[in-house]
Amino acid sequence: MPAEPIPLPPNLPRSFYRDSGAIARFRRTAPDGDGYRPEDWIASTTPRFAQAPAGLTTLPDGTRLADAVAADPGAWLGPEHTAAYGADTALLVKLLDAGQRLPLHSHPDRGFARAHLGSAHGKTEAWFVVDAAPGAEIRMGFTRDVTADELADWVGRGDTEALHGAVHRVPVAAGDALLCPAGTPHAIGAGVLLVELQEPTDFSVLLEWEGYAIDGAAEGHLGLGFDRALAAVDREGVDGAALARLRGPGAGAAPGGSVLPPEAGSSFRAELYRGEPTAALDPGFSVLVVLDGAGTLGHERGRPLAVSAGQTVLIPYAAGHTELSGPVSALRCRPPAPGTAG
Repeated sequence: MPAEPIPLPPNLPRSFYRDSGAIARFRRTAPDGDGYRPEDWIASTTPRFAQAPAGLTTLPDGTRLADAVAADPGAWLGPEHTAAYGADTALLVKLLDAGQRLPLHSHPDRGFARAHLGSAHGKTEAWFVVDAAPGAEIRMGFTRDVTADELADWVGRGDTEALHGAVHRVPVAAGDALLCPAGTPHAIGAGVLLVELQEPTDFSVLLEWEGYAIDGAAEGHLGLGFDRALAAVDREGVDGAALARLRGPGAGAAPGGSVLPPEAGSSFRAELYRGEPTAALDPGFSVLVVLDGAGTLGHERGRPLAVSAGQTVLIPYAAGHTELSGPVSALRCRPPAPGTAG
């Protein structure tokens, strides 16, 4: 039975876009050196699409987290969570280092995933920006309604100029937080390091792929063909007011408060804690990303755990009440509250 918080090492499956080494710098670990390790999958029970077991977290004792949770979901997730979601953690957390701009892409919502991919989860996601280069941006949401024929033509011809000319450019800086609803076309810009919360899938529909280490024509449509896959893209235009509603308080959140807008709560939760004087965390499965400083994480099952900037810590429900202390701040990433997921 899991009893104590568990510090986790990096889990860096190879990807098709480049990293900048920012994860290693943030974590204070040796760089991988491969150049294509831009994502750290933290406490992951989700494999890469069609590439299992890549992406799955292995615990310090050599057990895969997915197997450990399946063997004792009550201890890992708690009775209320398991009553609502079974042995499903209902969460995927990553560190993401955009060494180059990501390709414009989209993720299916739950309805599309149930109908075409055999999954109860789509892939709504959200971002808390840890660091960003001057002028950094995220591209998201069409500026106007786009017809199905237009989108299919742009993707089929590889017309990146038309695609990017039709999406908003959203400036971002350290401490910003945004929600990206499933279906929204988006691309994280180069020079951004962020914590990414997601529904626990690896479903992506690529809208471009020229210049990336992937055969998008073969791999960019989830095995469904683009005629069907592009139906997962939200082609409705969004205005500035709608984009503004996708921003949360970010680093300006009250102690223990959500960094995300309220609409995120049906998919996941992200709360900002500061350890001075102390911060009490209620029991629950969660991932703690230590943003800066150093301190301790006390818990009911043993000695306090020393934590410092760059660490990621898996907290099982069985650890009970925990307490963050010292000149340290951390982002607590959690599944949706029982009964709130659609």
